[in-house]
Amino acid sequence: MKVKVITRNPDEYLRETKKDLHKAPRNYDPNLHPFEAAREYVRALNAVKLERVFAKPFVGNLDGHRDGVSCLGKHPTKLSILLSGAYDGEVRVWDIPQQICLRHFVAHDGIVRGISYNPNSTNFFTIGDDKTIKTWYADIPNNASEEEPLNTILSKTVITGISHHQTKPIFATCGEICQIWEETRSEPIHTYQWGVDSLHDISFNPVQQNLLSTCASDRSIILYDIRNTGPVRKVILKLRTNRLAWNPMEPFIFTCANEDYNLYTFDTRNLKKPVNIHVDHVSAVIDVDYSPTGREFVSGSYDKSIRIFEAGKGHSRDIYHTKRMQRVTCILWSLDNKYIVNGSDEMNIRIWKARASEKLGTLKPREKTALNYNSALKEKYATHPQVKRISRHRQVPKHIYNAQNELRTIKQKLKKKEGNRRAHSKKGKVPFVPERQKHVVKQDV
Repeated sequence: MKVKVITRNPDEYLRETKKDLHKAPRNYDPNLHPFEAAREYVRALNAVKLERVFAKPFVGNLDGHRDGVSCLGKHPTKLSILLSGAYDGEVRVWDIPQQICLRHFVAHDGIVRGISYNPNSTNFFTIGDDKTIKTWYADIPNNASEEEPLNTILSKTVITGISHHQTKPIFATCGEICQIWEETRSEPIHTYQWGVDSLHDISFNPVQQNLLSTCASDRSIILYDIRNTGPVRKVILKLRTNRLAWNPMEPFIFTCANEDYNLYTFDTRNLKKPVNIHVDHVSAVIDVDYSPTGREFVSGSYDKSIRIFEAGKGHSRDIYHTKRMQRVTCILWSLDNKYIVNGSDEMNIRIWKARASEKLGTLKPREKTALNYNSALKEKYATHPQVKRISRHRQVPKHIYNAQNELRTIKQKLKKKEGNRRAHSKKGKVPFVPERQKHVVKQDV
């Protein structure tokens, strides 16, 4: 015989503390809640408004350089350590949480062109205008007078960029030619050249570790495989590429920062046209770096601003700027996906939040639940005109606002001129070229 007994679970009606809200049962039957969509829309509107109210991305700045910051380097394992090089040859090691300089020394005669850690983070390498590659201990010496390089390699050619292999004790440099070095040798083990005057940036692929790329002065991007005896492929754009960053999650995707105010995302399997063109900057884009997730990247420009792009979208989702910040020279995305660090030519290093309205520190369970609920509502109503307008609106400096209007007018005039030429010419004489194919001049294999 079955006996039905009334049972109650105390977790359903008892509060954990006296300050908690009383738990009320809810029936999720949609027929009982006819105004649920209207309530959710109002909540989504309030959530996106609060997001803009609490959007305060600036965290702090690292002050101490006596000249403009030329390059930055992040530690491969420690989130709190940052390296920076300046135009006067000085290198500084920073503790980011405490915002203090741990050590500083003059590494080169002239500009520090690049900084890179080795994979086990015992040493780091610096290059400068004095044609030297110097190896330094990563640990802080007991005495400042002991600050001497572990090894110094004198190159026969000018060096402008450096990138270390992810696992092997080898690194690559670029300048007049591309060279592959071993840490224990003073002569390069490989030399690559493809008829260009100079190379100004180099980067190893973080996943396909035998693949590396360089940006050349003839407006080209060259791909190398260190297992081959020569370069693999080359694509030439209309204007020069300043910096290149590989997607850490998709090894065949890279994004390059160009002089024509745009960023171009390419797929190495098809270099005839870019996968995406990222616009919004109003001056030359100097540096670019991907987030650890590969879903977003950040760019710094000579228009004195930083923009954050989603990898698949052509327009930026956010813009960071301050009154004192001048032209951005270098930029990094932290390995914990929470912060962005940039250096500029007015001698400051600034730290920003990757998501402007994100709350720092630990979150209570109720706070976390509320934030997740609000983000779900914003995603659900993202295409609604009011929600979309508020989430997209940004205050930009006057010089950027005026330059955007000017660029918009120029593009409209060019588009109208091309349309008139096509309308008043013989059929096929003025062919239609898609926007993504206009920027690639030539591809060599």
